[in-house]
Amino acid sequence: MSRHRKAAGKSLLAGLLAMSFAGLAGAGAQPSADGHATHEHANHEPATLPSIAADDPHAQHKQQAAAGGSKLASVRLPEGLVLTNQKGEQVDLRRDVIGDRVAVVNFVYTNCTTVCPVTSTIFSMLQKNLDRRLGKEVVLVTLTVDPARDTPHRLRSFAKNFAPGEAWSWLTGDNGTVESALRAFGAYAANFEDHPAMVLVGDAANSTWYRLYGFPAPEAIESKIDELLNDRTS
Repeated sequence: MSRHRKAAGKSLLAGLLAMSFAGLAGAGAQPSADGHATHEHANHEPATLPSIAADDPHAQHKQQAAAGGSKLASVRLPEGLVLTNQKGEQVDLRRDVIGDRVAVVNFVYTNCTTVCPVTSTIFSMLQKNLDRRLGKEVVLVTLTVDPARDTPHRLRSFAKNFAPGEAWSWLTGDNGTVESALRAFGAYAANFEDHPAMVLVGDAANSTWYRLYGFPAPEAIESKIDELLNDRTS
């Protein structure tokens, strides 16, 4: 990747993060139609925002999103997790979607107007960077955390904003199956709006996965992809 391309990508990402955090700061407690306060993606606010208090039940997720970083993750995908992609096709997560490729996974819901568009934009940037490797060595996977509302049609409409290619799957399904997948990835939250901000990069063939918190740059994700692919040949 050229130096100019990297610089342009970092500049775009910095702008997106600034807008996301500004939106989060303003959306911390907005009145709903019934007069009660509503919170959108409160767990993703940066640690410098005053809403992270010692007694905040979501403080850990907020701090993870703000701090960033990565660590090894324990992911064991059960056999037979059949989900539905954005085309309405039934697909087995392990066999059909991931196969023997390195998978990059994120988690969204289509009603989100702050964090999820940013993480999806990061994936869109990553998709361009991977170019011909995508589909052969690597696959992108976006899994909804709100299967009750995120139908294949809604996912497809949301995904159009990020121009996904054939190797980027957007997945939903029945509540039980989606919950099983989210739990396997360590991304389940009882309130889907509180799901942790993170990206998983893993080689399902040897059960090696990394969890990248917050908003990792496409270059950071590529580094983990390269590490996993190099491990196969070392």
